[in-house]
Amino acid sequence: MHLPLSELRELLLWEAIERFEEGYDLDVDEFREEVRAASNASELMQLYERLGRLEMRRGYGYREPSEWREICLERPGRLPRYEVDLEQDELMDRVLGAWLGRCAGCMLGKPVEGWDRGKIMRALRRAGEYPLRGPYLPLSAFSELGAGQLAYVAPLTRERLRRAERDDDLDYTVLNLLVYEERGSRFTTEDVAGAWLRMLPYHLTYTAERAAYRNLVIGLKPPETATFLNPYREWIGAQIRADLWGYVSPGDPERAAEYAYRDARLSHTKNGIYGEIFVAALIALAYVHEEPLKLVEEAVRAVPERSRLAEAIRHVIALYRRGLEWEEAVEEILARYGRYHPVHTVNNAAIVVAALLWGEGDFTRTITYAVLAGLDTDCNGATAGSVVGLMLGASRLPREWVRPLNDTLATGLSGLGEVRISKLAERTVGCIMASA
Repeated sequence: MHLPLSELRELLLWEAIERFEEGYDLDVDEFREEVRAASNASELMQLYERLGRLEMRRGYGYREPSEWREICLERPGRLPRYEVDLEQDELMDRVLGAWLGRCAGCMLGKPVEGWDRGKIMRALRRAGEYPLRGPYLPLSAFSELGAGQLAYVAPLTRERLRRAERDDDLDYTVLNLLVYEERGSRFTTEDVAGAWLRMLPYHLTYTAERAAYRNLVIGLKPPETATFLNPYREWIGAQIRADLWGYVSPGDPERAAEYAYRDARLSHTKNGIYGEIFVAALIALAYVHEEPLKLVEEAVRAVPERSRLAEAIRHVIALYRRGLEWEEAVEEILARYGRYHPVHTVNNAAIVVAALLWGEGDFTRTITYAVLAGLDTDCNGATAGSVVGLMLGASRLPREWVRPLNDTLATGLSGLGEVRISKLAERTVGCIMASA
């Protein structure tokens, strides 16, 4: 394997931060100076190998395994399974609501992906639209962008949105549907890996997924694909892949969590895995609970109790119980978890939980809160929209969010192109019925 020296150096700079966050005894600044001073790949790889010999620092109180059996031992116990008695047309309505909600939330957040909360607020205030009053973001909020950036953003705005545009948050949901259609409940991590290599263009992967893809190509197998030169293994990439596993597990969060684990271990470890497990459990439980607090409190039981993610979710619940306003809560969340990268799992999962709790089952409020907080806006809007969309069903979603999508989703998957959102929902229901 021959990575460009600049890329290898960048990976090690991030790896130092990741190791420290995982609890290893490391002077990050000192190590990063050594990385910058290294003159060739051999020196960099020696530094990388040295990281593998680190000990945990004293007083690090989290227990964060990456193997399924050990994850289960760190949880309060198996999650309960609920009987979900829905007629096929009712089931279709709920699943279609989830797909539409995911698409709508993603399109709301996509034009401001990478923006922080302050930048989003300033843009909307210039447009006279803060707090956001209509569906999607107005074109006037982007008046300060250059021509090239504006050309990208314009099809995602209120005035010009005509479909759900291609996004990795949506590609993975479709891809996982294809995996499940082919393999059913027997699917393995290797099946997911094979689907990536067949259908997912390398340059449409990012961070942990790109590292795992590269590792597959050079011949590594899971779980090494998640760990070798992959400092992004606790970032949000697995969390955005969770939804399909919840869709096909009505009322069964344990099954959804185990499916999510099989998927996540291809590219992630520890809290990166837990993010996908948590969201899959949330969605499976959304068939049963319409009260967001109950939903979150039950889904967090899927996550190891002594993990950073569980701690963050419990913290957001505590803020909600204290009666804080949403904006107060978001400011506290952003301050408390500001040390994490903007696309890390822990901080973004906290934002999703806040959106669900303060959104209180209202679709517009929930996806708007998920996006206006900043961080990974398209991911968080999509996840929040998926959960509430499934809770409500398509028939109860506001038409102003659904109509501009024109029942159309553009994908980047090889040979697929545009697909009908309603057809994806039908196929998902078919999977559910086949495994009932």
